[in-house]
Amino acid sequence: EFHSSGARYATRNPYSVLGVGENASASEIKKAYYSLAKKYHPDTNKDAKAKDQFSDAQSAYELLSDPKKKETWDQYGAAGFDQGAGFHPGGGSAGGPFGSAAGAGGQQGFGGGFGGGFGADINFEDIFGAFTGGGRRNRGSRQSPIHEEILVGQDIEVQTNISFMDAAKGISKDVLITPLVQCKTCSGRGLKKGQSRSSCQKCGGTGTRMHFLQAGFQMASTCETCGGQGVVIPRGGECSTCNGNGVVRERKTVNVDIPGGIEDGMRLRVSGKGDAAATGSTANANPHSTPGDLYVHIRVTPDAKFARSGANVLYTASIPLTTAVLGGEVTIPTLISDVKLKVATGTGTGDKVTLSGMGMPKLGGRRTAFGDLRVEFRVMMPKYLSANQRTILEMLADELGDKSAKRIMNVGSSG
Repeated sequence: EFHSSGARYATRNPYSVLGVGENASASEIKKAYYSLAKKYHPDTNKDAKAKDQFSDAQSAYELLSDPKKKETWDQYGAAGFDQGAGFHPGGGSAGGPFGSAAGAGGQQGFGGGFGGGFGADINFEDIFGAFTGGGRRNRGSRQSPIHEEILVGQDIEVQTNISFMDAAKGISKDVLITPLVQCKTCSGRGLKKGQSRSSCQKCGGTGTRMHFLQAGFQMASTCETCGGQGVVIPRGGECSTCNGNGVVRERKTVNVDIPGGIEDGMRLRVSGKGDAAATGSTANANPHSTPGDLYVHIRVTPDAKFARSGANVLYTASIPLTTAVLGGEVTIPTLISDVKLKVATGTGTGDKVTLSGMGMPKLGGRRTAFGDLRVEFRVMMPKYLSANQRTILEMLADELGDKSAKRIMNVGSSG
């Protein structure tokens, strides 16, 4: 059994699909639809479920934007769109709101009870096209809400470099971009003042060309003259500033807040700061459009003192041999200031000490959540010794009973 998109909502609440309340105004419903359409549009969202979610939003908006259908839903709910009941919104049949036997039997086909919530003037070809991404514009006398085209501009990607300390503390940085913006001369229409688009003569305003093949087969292709829009700009009627595109390049500076704790190679998204959509090439005289997004790739310059592992900061502290043997206290740098660190007696190369909460901020966590500063000791061994130093060390070797150490001064051989 075939079901139109009206049947989809026999068990689904269009208000819930759009995420609005039943008392939502027309502007609130429209805003919710545009938001979902932008989020789930198959051209920008490659998730496998995005197409279905986009179609759900379209169907819900188609229902709620039609006053008669909205009134029917508000009065009867899903029952008003039950295919088996043969309900017709424009009905008034003898059987009451769920009344006509012809509708229940399905004998009226596309124009009668079959639609279950769609009026007789719905173009099913356009509905299928909208669900498959092929919907362009209504060829009838009125524009159906299901075709309201939302043009989305391209995203822009840039790269910016910051220091290790900027990555630790966060920084607000200006980024230079050259996005497409709406042409001020034509206000995005792509036309000179007083000009208007006309129906494409090559395709008769359909946007497609039919090619007849052998054995009676036909093949449709996008009209190369109008690019599938069905309308063309008269020769010489293009806006001279934007060449009919409705958009031009413009240098801009965007301030980007880079959070503390960001890592090298991460990417930040600045919503709505990408290219504006080329509204001059669309068939709709007043298209709805939204700009793309700006993606900023972050490169963090390595630091001479510190390294990092996630939110943890790594530092290697070089200590003298005597401090390692005797113990003591050394000064080490942190991300904020220098601190004193005690060195235990007998510390060796590779020994580690952790200073909790003195690392990088943890992204996505609480504002007070930080990683640790992990200090690794490296004992500095002298390569050259004075006679006095060697004498002292040979005496220490004797004291420790170290018979493998090399003796030159022979301080313990007399007597």
